[in-house]
Amino acid sequence: MSVLPLVFTSGWASGINAYAVVLLLGVFGATGISDEVPASLQRTDVLVVAGVLFLCEAVADKIPYVDSLWDSVHTVIRPIAGAVVAALLAGQSGSLPELAAGAVGGSTALMSHLVKAGTRMAVNTSPEPFSNIAVSTAEDLGVAGIITFAIFHPLAAAIIAATLLVLGIVTLAFLASRIRRFLRRRAQRREEKRLAGTRSYWPPG
Repeated sequence: MSVLPLVFTSGWASGINAYAVVLLLGVFGATGISDEVPASLQRTDVLVVAGVLFLCEAVADKIPYVDSLWDSVHTVIRPIAGAVVAALLAGQSGSLPELAAGAVGGSTALMSHLVKAGTRMAVNTSPEPFSNIAVSTAEDLGVAGIITFAIFHPLAAAIIAATLLVLGIVTLAFLASRIRRFLRRRAQRREEKRLAGTRSYWPPG
């Protein structure tokens, strides 16, 4: 139970940027800032891979429509990462509480990921790219801030994460019409590409 607030917060943050969570926790553990971080997250190879993938996400997440494609790919990756990080934070013996912690981290990561992905669909209805850059930067700073805060004040950080999750779900409900518009545009572009490909193979009359 003592690690549950950190598990919840790391799950929420993993749904936004799982690589940043792994990287930050690993650095905090390796530098001795926190004793809660398991040794497996402090390994050099884990930190290097997480750092490279974080840089890739930092770029892809700020490009309109590329960010939504990236989110689609990470619909599976982020919840799994949230579950794994949560289970590692709870221990590594495979006991029922640790499995429960993994379930909490994974489900929380899935919910925050869906909020993030839906919000990005709404943002992508704007013709300019600056909204994506601003939202992505705010997400990165938010993940970094709340994970850092959770290391020192896990319960308060968990309350903040829960509040942000609820606010995100409410915001998503208000953005539903813009999300539907994004999905219609994407379907239209796919249909146009399909028709263009069909015409290119059509024999000349």
